[in-house]
Amino acid sequence: MKRTLFLITVMVCCGGLSAQQTYSLEQILDSALHNNIAMRNARQEIDAAQQQRKEAFTKYFPNVSATGLWFNANKGTAEKTLYPSEMISPEMGAGLAQMFPAEALAALQNPVSLSLMKHGTLAGITAMQPVFAGGLIVNGNRLAKVGEDVSRLQLQLSENEVEKIAEQYFWQIVSLQEKMKTVAAVETMLADIHKDVDAAVSAGIALRNDLLQVQLRQNEVESQRLKLQNGISIVRLLLAQYCGLRDTTFTLSHHADAVIPVPLKQDHQQALFSTSEYQLLGKQVEAANLQRKMEIGKNLPTVAVGVGYNYHTLLENDHSFAMLFATVSVPISDWWGGSHAIKRKKIAYQQAQDQLADNAQLLTIRMQNAWNSVVEARQQLDIAQRSIEQSEENLRLHRDYYRAGTCKMSDLLEAQLLYQQSCDKHTDAYADLQNKILEYKQSTGQ
Repeated sequence: MKRTLFLITVMVCCGGLSAQQTYSLEQILDSALHNNIAMRNARQEIDAAQQQRKEAFTKYFPNVSATGLWFNANKGTAEKTLYPSEMISPEMGAGLAQMFPAEALAALQNPVSLSLMKHGTLAGITAMQPVFAGGLIVNGNRLAKVGEDVSRLQLQLSENEVEKIAEQYFWQIVSLQEKMKTVAAVETMLADIHKDVDAAVSAGIALRNDLLQVQLRQNEVESQRLKLQNGISIVRLLLAQYCGLRDTTFTLSHHADAVIPVPLKQDHQQALFSTSEYQLLGKQVEAANLQRKMEIGKNLPTVAVGVGYNYHTLLENDHSFAMLFATVSVPISDWWGGSHAIKRKKIAYQQAQDQLADNAQLLTIRMQNAWNSVVEARQQLDIAQRSIEQSEENLRLHRDYYRAGTCKMSDLLEAQLLYQQSCDKHTDAYADLQNKILEYKQSTGQ
């Protein structure tokens, strides 16, 4: 019954009795986590990291390449002039003189020009399998896996941030709605006071100045109503945009009189290891270590074996052949600059370790501060609740005193203002406690 009355009141305060979509806090958070642009970007970063990991995995397989070439030159690419007489020894010449006529032997004195490979075709296919690459392939795959883990942790941090902002918007609207309810109650209260004072003025037992003070106060409350309506409208637009809601005339539901369950205090040293921030720092240390190892690997020898098949027509006939081969590459001169690069990566690795230790302390301090804020917000809510009770009783007494003629109208209106302020402080304290609880849960990795 209370929930139904609350929803009806909220619909009236938000400016319409037409059918409106009503969202709970859980629905708002679910919509934000699915539709917010930050979440879409974070999920795309995971997809990109997965593709990078798959790309790194392909380095384990042979590198296959194919080449082809056709050419037609204006003259042979290999030319040489031969002198047959210079190639014949005296003994061979004596033998040839007995076998061939003198004219044939005279022809051997003439030079012979050779022209080869004026045109031709070459083609080949080669497969190279890395055997040892200084750990670059292994560590590169590990680094890609770390990158994927980092993107998932970044997604968790994005979820926390989106959830935090969406809930802040939610409780801001709820707070404004509750203040609107307070304004409605004050308007009813002032209307009753105005009715009593107007009757007293007509009867000549009250001054007209008292009536004017009530009317001025009514004007102030009406101005507050307009500001609250505008605030609700703007924050509702912000929440709709943040959560990807098309409808901007929605209302929010919550149990106004529900008891807020305060979480138990966690062991902050133990909770540290379950936080996304700490895990992300650990991944940064792991990545720095892998980058150091890869820098060392760049300066180590690389070994690969391969197989190839080739075909050519360079000598005017088709010829093909297959071969096995192995390569060894030793970066001798690279060690000069490589040694400095390795030292630089070692420094970066040490810096990552120092940052992990330092930020771990800051994270535990943040947990303690978040817990202190929860305790303080809980106490502030209790104080605000007592203030409502006290200001309500104070208002009742001043109203009786005014009717009895023992206090001024200004005192009664001041008591009414104190009551309204105490209600607003209670509303703010209620929303603040909700936000502080969420911050503590997020800071402890819950």
